[in-house]
Amino acid sequence: MTTRRKSPEDLRSYRWFGPDDLRAFGHRSRAMQMGYGHEDWAGKPIIAIINTWSDLNQCHSHFKQRVDDVKRGVLQAGGFPLELPAISLSEPIVKPTTMLYRNFLAMETEELIRSHPVDGVVLMGGCDKTTPGLLMGATSAGLPAIFLPAGPMLRGNWHGKVLGSGSDSWKYWDERRAGTITERDWLDIEAGIARSHGTCMTMGTASTMTAIAEAIGMTLPGASSIPAPDANHMRMSAAAGRRVVEMVWEDLTPDRIQTRDAYENAIAVAMAMGCSTNAVIHVIAMARRAGTPIGLEDFDRVSRKVPVIANVRPSGTTYLMEDFYYAGGILALMNRMRGHLHLDALTVGGTTVAQNIEGAKVFNDDVIRPMDNPIYAEGALALLKGNACEPRLLKHTGPAIVFDDYLSIKKAVDREDLDVTPDHVMILRNAGPHGGPGMPEWGMLPIPTKLVKQGVRDMIRISDARMSGTSYGACVLHVSPESFIGGPLALVKTGDMIELDVPARTINMKVSDAELAKRRAALPQQKPRYERGFGLMFTKHVRQAHEGCDFDFLETSHGAPVPEPEIY
Repeated sequence: MTTRRKSPEDLRSYRWFGPDDLRAFGHRSRAMQMGYGHEDWAGKPIIAIINTWSDLNQCHSHFKQRVDDVKRGVLQAGGFPLELPAISLSEPIVKPTTMLYRNFLAMETEELIRSHPVDGVVLMGGCDKTTPGLLMGATSAGLPAIFLPAGPMLRGNWHGKVLGSGSDSWKYWDERRAGTITERDWLDIEAGIARSHGTCMTMGTASTMTAIAEAIGMTLPGASSIPAPDANHMRMSAAAGRRVVEMVWEDLTPDRIQTRDAYENAIAVAMAMGCSTNAVIHVIAMARRAGTPIGLEDFDRVSRKVPVIANVRPSGTTYLMEDFYYAGGILALMNRMRGHLHLDALTVGGTTVAQNIEGAKVFNDDVIRPMDNPIYAEGALALLKGNACEPRLLKHTGPAIVFDDYLSIKKAVDREDLDVTPDHVMILRNAGPHGGPGMPEWGMLPIPTKLVKQGVRDMIRISDARMSGTSYGACVLHVSPESFIGGPLALVKTGDMIELDVPARTINMKVSDAELAKRRAALPQQKPRYERGFGLMFTKHVRQAHEGCDFDFLETSHGAPVPEPEIY
């Protein structure tokens, strides 16, 4: 780095601890009350470690110990580490959906950083919404920051078969409903599908977003691929602690890293990885926080050029994240696709993408495919803006069967007398940001049991909800604007013919404009889901899916930057 290094008096924390006045005396004496001494902070960068560990977050259960590795690294580099807990957001546990609270975590992260006497920050996350939430908050706060990914868990196992998070849950649930596996089998799968701490080991939202965090330059090289139980993860955690201290002295802030080129790299890597559809919403929100407008057209443009080369389920056919790591990990994938990357983009290591990926090798060409032998010739979001579906469904016309809420569809799918065929288009509405509320992961609508018993495993499903990144199938998601506020799904009726043409990127109701206008005039006024508390704030300020679902008042373009707090 060629920029002037800070002096101890330039440190932000010096404003709290350095002056010879009564207020600084109070700060120092309270720190000493906790057992710290002047030698802990004097002349040293103070590093916040924002830890999203909790007793109810399975993905982050190792963070209780891993934070000590981060602290070790900070101390080795001459910094002073301080742990600041933040809301944890366990994806399968938090209801009605973690997406309701992503912006809550972003706000908490930003305010934790701004309100405390810290000079830099390590962000400990990985479970789906924690990566974008932490990065959005740290980007808005503007201090040197480095992201520490939780890492994927080990492969699942059942009767000698490899199990993948989420994906095999859906698969074997259908088999249980079809009567092809027993209750004992189901219980054994339950015990074998998640065998260690760490995030989903499929290419779900967690691994998608940590790969994106690395692609935009916010992690150490290769950090996003390391499995959570691997000893390399401990060493990487310590290295992140060491590096953030140097970033403070160098004043290497997120705005210098999160450029337009960085986000184009992130989209390209996401396409090559076979990403979760949730990447679209999160990347748009993250980029807007960085003052870098990214839109749906950027994803579609890149998806037409970048093939899927990571053979990781569910977009891939065979492997899981542990195999991806052994095959060379994200650095090897990025080196293989280097022609689609901005190689001079800066990263938190103070190095460029080109420097990070130089010499990275692929050790298994079936896990990380050559560019001329991809899983799919176009990126993951070219296929119905989602994961793989049957080719027969990429062009399809069929009658709609419409459900107004998830409870209705949950009850209906088990009815043997349900009037549904494989050609029907199942539609769930009122499941977006306002309607869900919070846009839950309901978009992989269950195939009706009567069809499952007939051997049907996929059909067209449309929703204004999201779906888990571990899901798969012919699902059209994130329909925006959502039906709850009068979006297009609100106008569909059961029996309407729906025409889908993925190559042409079109989806239409075969209903006249006059009839649609008549239906719109008759739409009822929806009652808000919340009338107080955080839910009311969410309702009043959340943007729609195509805009990233951030709060309008948090985007960089909204108002002047927040000033540093006065210290009196």
